[in-house]
Amino acid sequence: MTNSLVIVESPAKAKTISRFLGRDFRFSASLGHIRDLPAHKFGVDIKRDFEPTYEVPPDKKKIVRQLLLAAKNSGDIYLATDEDREGEAIAWHIAILLERPLEEIKRVVFHEITESAIKEAFRHPREINLSLVRAQQARRILDRVVGYQLSPFLSEKMRRRGLSAGRVQSVALRMIAEREKEIEKFHPQEYWSIKANLRPHLSPPLRGRPHPNPSPTSGEGKREGGEGKSSFSAILSSIEGKKIPQLGIKTKEEAENITSDLEGSSFIVERLKKEEKRRYPFPPFTTSTLQQEASYRLRFSAKKTMRVAQQLYEGIQLEKGQVGLITYMRTDSLSISNLAQREALSYVKNELGKDYVPERPNFYKTKAKGAQEAHEAIRPTSVLRTPEAINKFLNPDQNKIYILIWNRFVASQMTPAIFDTVLAEIKANKYLFCAKGETLKFPGYKRVYSEVKKEQETILPDLQENEPLTCIKLIPEQHFTKPPSRYTEATLIKTMEKYGIGRPSTYAPTISTILDRKYVELEKRHFKPLPLGVTVNEILIKYFSELIKVDFTARMEENLDEIAAGQQEWVKVLNDFYRPFSEKLRVAAGEPSPPQNFGGREKRRPPAQETGEKCPECGSPLLLREGKYGKFFGCSTFPKCKYTRPLKTQKQASAQQTTEKCPKCGSPLLLREGKYGKFFGCSKFPKCRYIKKC
Repeated sequence: MTNSLVIVESPAKAKTISRFLGRDFRFSASLGHIRDLPAHKFGVDIKRDFEPTYEVPPDKKKIVRQLLLAAKNSGDIYLATDEDREGEAIAWHIAILLERPLEEIKRVVFHEITESAIKEAFRHPREINLSLVRAQQARRILDRVVGYQLSPFLSEKMRRRGLSAGRVQSVALRMIAEREKEIEKFHPQEYWSIKANLRPHLSPPLRGRPHPNPSPTSGEGKREGGEGKSSFSAILSSIEGKKIPQLGIKTKEEAENITSDLEGSSFIVERLKKEEKRRYPFPPFTTSTLQQEASYRLRFSAKKTMRVAQQLYEGIQLEKGQVGLITYMRTDSLSISNLAQREALSYVKNELGKDYVPERPNFYKTKAKGAQEAHEAIRPTSVLRTPEAINKFLNPDQNKIYILIWNRFVASQMTPAIFDTVLAEIKANKYLFCAKGETLKFPGYKRVYSEVKKEQETILPDLQENEPLTCIKLIPEQHFTKPPSRYTEATLIKTMEKYGIGRPSTYAPTISTILDRKYVELEKRHFKPLPLGVTVNEILIKYFSELIKVDFTARMEENLDEIAAGQQEWVKVLNDFYRPFSEKLRVAAGEPSPPQNFGGREKRRPPAQETGEKCPECGSPLLLREGKYGKFFGCSTFPKCKYTRPLKTQKQASAQQTTEKCPKCGSPLLLREGKYGKFFGCSKFPKCRYIKKC
């Protein structure tokens, strides 16, 4: 074991591991991949079973020389790269360059950088797993074939250089573009609901268990006066025993007819249903759920989340040296080790009490398509390193991600939260109203980890069946159906994981690619396809619809998993893909290019016209432009100055000023008429977009 060489990917990882192995080991870092397909050549011989040509990039030649020199003067060589396909491929490429027989190279893998895990891994090294290497190689060649043959086709069709297409990125783009089409085609539908504000006729001062926080929540559970009277809201749910669907009451007239019919009716509690409900904790994080939660809670991009998590995994300098704080962060498994589970349960019992420890430990099974159960979920390497104990050693971003991981893991091993719920069905002639109440009885896991949106209790008075109620007010409320939401980073990743598109390591780079290529943009943290992305997507759908289908891409991921498991030949998988792909490419290349407007469905707009006016904000010339919603005045220096002013049409000119003020900016409200009838709108539109239905 003396004079052994350990090769890892990063100096930080080497520094952490070196603490546990002693002076007989020397360390070197490869800084990621040291060999890859050529940067400026295809590098794949399709006619020879997709034989790849690998090269050492210029920036890695110095590192390779250092590794060769270190290996020359070493006995045993240990390759301690990450325990996934990419890590296995890095180890294989290093072994090839070192020119040692593969059986002499010792491969060590571990899920966490702790003393026990490292020593256990070095006691039981294995050989390089060539099935994993072949799966990574197949994935790399597949992406090279698609990128190198589809990207030039796109550039030629669109007469624009620098375009790219990819096996996963093009599917993500399609999802975003198709969601935008759904939004554009959406037509809102009007519907109404009817709410009744009710209270018991005479409520004694203390009816039932007093609540520790009697303050009202959005008008529900309101407690009035010193006499203990309490009001609450109930929603009309059925008429003559028939449930009212969401769009059941379509117009204001229908709603007013119902409220008119209800005037003077007696309201009686017909039925009460009281239950104790349990809400179970969330499982520990996977790569996908960590990225989603960091997006929701911290507004971190997937790329930033993974960068910070990598730092926590590789090691942070604490008082006693460099320590890996979390387990490996690229995983889709929900498994955890027995040791980690016992430590968490012990911590919960000692710090929070035995009531927070479940009778039987909580186990979770992933529902993600194609998940690899061999890994563990993301968790702290020790729950005894609480966020409070180590926050002084972490920068703000590291601290936020560590708190998130620590809280989620500890909560996953706790008891459920318990709620007392009440469903009151209230009869008024042929109408039935429903009121729901919910109070937290026991916090359980919520003591440590709660939902993103704060839950507010809905408190009902202590009602009795057949109890008469006083109707304070009937309130008809107008609603409109809403279009589907654009994807956020979190919802896009969640959908990709659901359908098996890509793997944990691909979510962040996929999103970065479509943003960097200007195919999409983030508008208020939601993905919006740009004209270039719309056109690219339409061309890909026209010629390669099958290639960028969700189920096709998911099936390809399954094929790669089967190669990794030794159940498929990698050359066969590539052949099965390439034959139909190359034929479609040949046919598509012979068809004429589509018109180039980079907007797909948009017509070419006329050039801006000079007006002779000056921009009131910067003094530059003001131009008359035409946009998606018609003509408008805009500053000639856009986007440096974003001043705009609507062109007053005859309809706009007839807008009537009112005495009301805009609640957002204080400007006068105007009575306008639009596509769906009259409405009140702010006079400062488009700077202020406040509107209110008449």
